[in-house]
Amino acid sequence: MATVSNAHATTSEDCTTLVERLARAGRDAQRVLARATDEEKAAALRAAAASLRRSAPQILSENARDIAAGEANGLTGALLDRLKLDEQRLEGIASAIEAVAALPDPAGQVIDHSTAPSGLKLSRVRVPIGLIGIIYESRPNVTADAASLCLRAGNAVLLRGGSEAVHSNRAIHAAMAAGLAEAGLPAEAVQLLPTQDREAVGAMLKASGLIDMIVPRGGKGLVARVQADARVPVLAHLDGICHTYIHASADPDMAQKLALNSKMRRTGICGATETLLLDAAFPAAHGVLDSLIDAGCELRGDARAQAIDPRVKPASANDWDTEYLDAVLSVAVVDGLDAALTHIDRHSSHHTDAIVTAEDAAAERFLNEVDSAIVMVNASTQFADGGEFGLGAEIGIATGRLHARGPVALEGLTTYKWQVRGEGQARA
Repeated sequence: MATVSNAHATTSEDCTTLVERLARAGRDAQRVLARATDEEKAAALRAAAASLRRSAPQILSENARDIAAGEANGLTGALLDRLKLDEQRLEGIASAIEAVAALPDPAGQVIDHSTAPSGLKLSRVRVPIGLIGIIYESRPNVTADAASLCLRAGNAVLLRGGSEAVHSNRAIHAAMAAGLAEAGLPAEAVQLLPTQDREAVGAMLKASGLIDMIVPRGGKGLVARVQADARVPVLAHLDGICHTYIHASADPDMAQKLALNSKMRRTGICGATETLLLDAAFPAAHGVLDSLIDAGCELRGDARAQAIDPRVKPASANDWDTEYLDAVLSVAVVDGLDAALTHIDRHSSHHTDAIVTAEDAAAERFLNEVDSAIVMVNASTQFADGGEFGLGAEIGIATGRLHARGPVALEGLTTYKWQVRGEGQARA
């Protein structure tokens, strides 16, 4: 069996035993959270944010180690951007924790209530899921985002970050755990696996009865492995093959602005547009492509897109199904809304898709017929973010159809139970 040989592990133990030990500690901590008041949980998160700020020099120093290792290992510019922290980004992480603390506590909310013919009073009430396992890659901010959201909803969390951000994750986790302890809540409510051994992931996926839900956040390979191997319920967050469709009626200035922002604001996020669809009747297609190329974006297109601008490289069949997370964009020319809808249905990952149009009828058809978690009209796909939706930090964008969909924040981290109040009723 693989053993844990990591400076952050307190003992040498096999991965299954390690995960079981941490999961049991997390479940014990979750029972304490379940008794904590709204204000106690909010105060603990504020203390965690304060601890994060105090620990900024150490966190940034550890992040520099990860960046140096990433550069040495040949990580792309987009992946390095996802990994990098600076004072501004770290302050953003701390502020996001405080924003979650200020959100209404979903635990205990009454979803609905009724009285049965028997006189029984029935209520559906939101409750925490329990212990949530988060398996994620690259982005160290996920350590804080996931921890704060899970705790605010009354869940404990067991985190397993990617090796690229190992030092950053440990520093952020240590700061948050210290803040929770200062506020009187158990530090074990937020735990980070102290090993990068892949067998530890397998142990998490098989920890049925200990871990209540697994959330994978990363690329196709990670999500596919989790879905194939898990014996624990999975809330999947697949890749973001997002589309922006420029309708024939679109305002040229708006089309150019939104195409550029949707792709180039930050190329390494899951809400970045990866395919641009240009209506054949849109009169200003060249200006849109020209602005993207001038911004440093490589365009890969079909023959009709190449005819608009010879700098467009030929697209392969795989390009339409690729999440680049880089300054690369697929471009196709389509004959009207129906063709755009067909292309999106065939190639979208059902994350976020947008239309730019001046026609209300086209907008409504797009909103109603595109089966994605987020569908937009005249807006950049880069708004696909829980913070922008007023949800605070997010675990990620769920692209499935069950339990939670779109940005998964507090409500997505709860389930419900029925509370039944009677006055001595016995069933006939």
